[in-house]
Amino acid sequence: MNVIKPILKPLFSVGLFLVLAIALISCATQEAAETASATSTPQSTSIVNAPMASSLPRLDGTATVELIVNGSPIRIEVDGTNAPITAGNFVDLVQKGVYDGTAFHRVVRDPEPFVVQGGDPQTKDPNVPPQMYGTGSYVDPETGLPRYIPLEIKPQGSNSEIVYSRTLEDAKVDRPPVLMHQRGAVAMARSQMPDSASSQFYFALSDLGFLDGNYAVLGYVTEGMEVVDAIQQGDRIESARVISGLENLKTP
Repeated sequence: MNVIKPILKPLFSVGLFLVLAIALISCATQEAAETASATSTPQSTSIVNAPMASSLPRLDGTATVELIVNGSPIRIEVDGTNAPITAGNFVDLVQKGVYDGTAFHRVVRDPEPFVVQGGDPQTKDPNVPPQMYGTGSYVDPETGLPRYIPLEIKPQGSNSEIVYSRTLEDAKVDRPPVLMHQRGAVAMARSQMPDSASSQFYFALSDLGFLDGNYAVLGYVTEGMEVVDAIQQGDRIESARVISGLENLKTP
């Protein structure tokens, strides 16, 4: 994928931070705030010690996911090597059919291309008013509780270990992440709490370097970016399926 990195003007970056507060925050409920780890959680440096790791799916390796939107395919290469829990959660939800029929509830292209956000299971429920879109999470049918995943970011460097439950800035890591917010990146939306991502995700419509180290990227669009560019608010994911790499998904 050829990526041309635009130069972001300082004023524009500030404006996007303001949009970020609206567009990427998944409007977690009080329950999310209470169950998510605080930013003072000690840094974990391995998946074994990651918050909630034992109860979450993980992806050991890569997988390819195909979304059908407006009759056209979008293919995503999901990177479980550098984001095993984030990638595993996404692939598991695809496999469970959670994303089938969900709407893209937020599309931000002005003043510059920013994100297309979706993945809220509530958008499939005709009894949920549109103003509530963006406030939902995946609810595990076995427990009746929302499933949240820890913020998971791997810094660049041959000996770098994954940072959990903190942004790279909070963890005092001065290296950029392996998985960066290039155009076509797929990443998890979350509330202010670091460990509050669940099912909502977004596509980066341009290079968004100021998000690097703050939100967890799980993979990249490899085919169909023109389909992503054409998505309008209210468009739906007609189907989502894992077309390769399902054997790399490990569930508790």
